[in-house]
Amino acid sequence: MKNVPENKISNSTQEKEKLFNGLIKSVAGLVGVVIILVGLVLSVLFQPEISARLNSLTSETSEENPAPLTDFSTELVDGKDVETGLLAGDGLELVKANCTACHSSALILQNRFTREGWHSKIEWMQETQGLWDLGGNEAMILDYLAANYAPEAPKGRRVPLTGIEWYELKD
Repeated sequence: MKNVPENKISNSTQEKEKLFNGLIKSVAGLVGVVIILVGLVLSVLFQPEISARLNSLTSETSEENPAPLTDFSTELVDGKDVETGLLAGDGLELVKANCTACHSSALILQNRFTREGWHSKIEWMQETQGLWDLGGNEAMILDYLAANYAPEAPKGRRVPLTGIEWYELKD
């Protein structure tokens, strides 16, 4: 066997490492392209459904053009909507169609406001979050929220004390 100089061996190893690193980068790039292509194919396949759903949710509502109610189930168990946990009542479908189109029903369930408080929240969402004009549906939505998610009396053993003059204890 011929003696191969040490620098030729190290050059050969370096070339193999370069080839391997290039191969890894190429495979990673190919995987990225495949992921993008799959996403595009899926978006094309499901675009009509997504577009129809978004159009129905974002279309301006009014008395002539109310929010679509057919897409929302209203299966009730123990007086609550199974899907959202919201209480059954007049206006539930409108709340589901208009409110849960953008956020979880948990935001409604965890808050308690007067009718005026709910109205100010709707105005805030319209001014800052892109909520559409609710038109004639706004009054029915406010009626539902004020009736079912109004402030409650404190829960506990007793009502918190009020109107008491406190004094300091002296030694």
